[in-house]
Amino acid sequence: MSHHENIRPKSGHGASRRRFIKTAGAAAIATQFGSTFIPAHAFGKMEKPALAGIGAGGKGRTDIVQSRDAGFHVAALVDIVDATKLKTIDDKRLRSMAEVRSTFPDARYFSDYREMFSELGDKIDAVTVSTPDHHHFHASTMAMQTGKHVYCQKPLTHSIWEARMLAKAARQTGVKTQMGNQAHANDHMRRCVELIRAGIVGKVKEIHAWTNRPIWPQGFASPPPKENIPAGVNWEQWVGPAPWVDYSSKIAPFAWRGWWNYGTGALGDMACHIMDMGHWAMMPATPVSVQAEQNGATEFSPPINSKITWDFGANQYSAKDGFKYNWYDGYINAGFDREGWKLVKDGNDYNHPSEDVLDGQSFKDFGSVVIGEKGKLFFNRSRNKWLVKPSGILDGFEEPEETIHRAGGDNYGEWMDAITGKVEQGQSWFGQSGPLTEAVLLGVIAQRVPDTRLEWDADKMQIRGRADLQPLIQREYRDGWQIDV
Repeated sequence: MSHHENIRPKSGHGASRRRFIKTAGAAAIATQFGSTFIPAHAFGKMEKPALAGIGAGGKGRTDIVQSRDAGFHVAALVDIVDATKLKTIDDKRLRSMAEVRSTFPDARYFSDYREMFSELGDKIDAVTVSTPDHHHFHASTMAMQTGKHVYCQKPLTHSIWEARMLAKAARQTGVKTQMGNQAHANDHMRRCVELIRAGIVGKVKEIHAWTNRPIWPQGFASPPPKENIPAGVNWEQWVGPAPWVDYSSKIAPFAWRGWWNYGTGALGDMACHIMDMGHWAMMPATPVSVQAEQNGATEFSPPINSKITWDFGANQYSAKDGFKYNWYDGYINAGFDREGWKLVKDGNDYNHPSEDVLDGQSFKDFGSVVIGEKGKLFFNRSRNKWLVKPSGILDGFEEPEETIHRAGGDNYGEWMDAITGKVEQGQSWFGQSGPLTEAVLLGVIAQRVPDTRLEWDADKMQIRGRADLQPLIQREYRDGWQIDV
């Protein structure tokens, strides 16, 4: 048998902040979960559920179109760009955000999703939420509180508390939910989850995952100069619940991920994709601790590159002392160029595990490796092959039966299947994706206090001995955006 072997998948903040949203149009819908009114049409089989796309440009456009292809009727669009001002908008990305309206000319258009929920009421069955991270919680919560099914982009939320609340709401309301980490629906990922649980590499000691992101500006020490807000752009709505910032094209529509207040950096953007398989396979309890090394983080912006290590306690799939999950992001020789407002890098060597971990494999070929007591499994979410080393671990290994529903790579279709009753839930529903997001966002906090071991109390949602970090776990919202859960 060769040195390694490819395996193919088988076919076939506190209570004082918990107030009702003050905006008049939204006040009627901000009810507590325990007394939520669920429209009858939110459950059971619907041939063509009515969909509202919240965030219609960029990834939002993809989510809306692919939801349509999965069988939804697009009844409403929500975005900060007034499509009637299309001809006056110069920025190509802003134009793209507006142009999606021409694809769905019969859909009602709103620039504020609170108004959409208030006006359309029970005429909407489901929503996609494809906004910047700082809006995910509000849009998704309002949807679930009115019985609407939710497909929300990753990371699920901007803060740990928000992720916990969304998972709670999904359980209490019973609506069908899905996070947009699309590869979660790939059959080869599901097969690797089954193989790891079956012990193909033995009890797991370490997992490593990495990415070349960020590819947008990060590491700046002060905001860019204020610019005039383009005609047709509702900037007040874009800022929404987050701290105020003056408009700049260097913030939106593209570079917001590099701002702590609006995005979660490369880690928040990519870890819900790349850490997903290993986290899913291990089904771990919450992390015990986390520590980060980083370069370039500032008061305003996430780091240019970082390495993060989470410690997880022992469970049935791990070594007896538990396992470590390691994350690497960014280019090693890179810096922030303020004049050009961009990242500049020297070479193409991005942050990745050591040669000992990679064991002769190219870091560009794989995005994660699971290391067990018997060997290693190398995995890339974009490929339907994986690698195990040494190949001898396959001798006598009995492949497990399929235990996870196969979605054929279509997580929009799987969401629809849950809504129509073909499956109970999509596999990346908020009960699954919420804990993953919590772990990722704990790493985001660690990036802000580097070289410090943070001990996590999951039950209390506190970092032990660090009350100063609590506002990062549960942020305070701008006036008019408080919400009761």
